[in-house]
Amino acid sequence: MSVEIDQEYRPREDEPFMNERQREYFRQKLLHWKDDILREARETLQHLQDENQNHPDIADRASSETDRAIELRARDRQRKLIAKIDSALERIDDGSYGYCEETGEPITLKRLEARPIATLSIEAQERHERRERVYRDD
Repeated sequence: MSVEIDQEYRPREDEPFMNERQREYFRQKLLHWKDDILREARETLQHLQDENQNHPDIADRASSETDRAIELRARDRQRKLIAKIDSALERIDDGSYGYCEETGEPITLKRLEARPIATLSIEAQERHERRERVYRDD
């Protein structure tokens, strides 16, 4: 079932959490984000192909290789982000989107608006980061 999305709509705290309209809003937000990333990836790939010329000057060649490595790292981050977006879309489909994986409590709309791929509430995320810091300091 498809829901018409009002471009002016923004989820509000005073409506039922993760109602159909909110789910569709976040689905569209995630799909647009994914499309933007894929478009950028295509542009990056085109740029890498255009740059794939043999530079006779060793400094130019080194600079080109550095640029290429940076772009490839960025593409790897984009690939991981797309996987997180796809996972969020699956959670929308299965009804678990918007709820903290750790506590089961709703993630605030403000957090989801800022980070639509969030899987933890702010409190759970902070606990997770504190635990990471403790282990990292060992």
